[in-house]
Amino acid sequence: MQLGMIGLGKMGGNMKLRLEKAGHQVVGYDRNPDVADVGSLAELVEALEAPRAVWVMVPAGEATRSTVAELGGLLAEGDIVVDGGNSRFTDDGVNAAALAAHGIGYIDAGVSGGVWGLTEGYALMVGGAEADVARLQPVFDALKPEGEFGFVHAGGVGAGHYAKMVHNGIEYAMMQAYAEGYELLEASEYVDNVPEIFKSWREGTVIRSWLLDLMDRALTADPELSKVKGYVEDSGEGRWTVDEGIRLRVPLPAITESLFARFTSRQEDSPAMKAVAALRNQFGGHAVKSE
Repeated sequence: MQLGMIGLGKMGGNMKLRLEKAGHQVVGYDRNPDVADVGSLAELVEALEAPRAVWVMVPAGEATRSTVAELGGLLAEGDIVVDGGNSRFTDDGVNAAALAAHGIGYIDAGVSGGVWGLTEGYALMVGGAEADVARLQPVFDALKPEGEFGFVHAGGVGAGHYAKMVHNGIEYAMMQAYAEGYELLEASEYVDNVPEIFKSWREGTVIRSWLLDLMDRALTADPELSKVKGYVEDSGEGRWTVDEGIRLRVPLPAITESLFARFTSRQEDSPAMKAVAALRNQFGGHAVKSE
């Protein structure tokens, strides 16, 4: 099958390679001319045979919105656009409606796999019309991991990115749990070899996972994580998941706390903890550390 791929960074570039290894023809466009096959979106569309399918793999937000809008003026009736970035699900309905006015289909695809996707495959959560998804199924089959799982048609437009949002919210909480366990083990006077404990958990335990495997990999490379600063960004999906919990009145304590923990990591000296220390000093005379 023929596909256009817009955005050839760490994810998009590897997805292009995986598709080409599976026998698909991929025409790629990127702002970096060194990795692009064509010099513009117009050239990309011109290089594809109708009916066309174009996969957008650029940063969420304005970059994706403007790319989809430009494609709306270049593509023709019967073509399909796939947004495979981490867009907020509320953007999907707007994008789909704008493209539908030109007779262009729209699929939102949540993609998980990171830098390992080229060899291990990408988990795909897609939303859109049944006919559009069925038409691109050969592409999804080539990108997904081998085996029974790794792909889902989650529902209509927006469902793919919604599923990916929740996936990433769960990921926040899982990483936080591993991190807190690591800190407790490091603090304990009973434990001598924290990296080997994490390694031992990789087989036979109920907490084994790919994230645990990656934690073991990180500790093998740097047993005390001395080369890593405890500063963690959030890319948006965790916030959106918490927002949805509030909107739908669904309690999400673990996911919410894992998001707030990331905020704490960005403070050199937490004002909230200063207030707690001051209060403990006031009511109990507990010692405080001065600046």
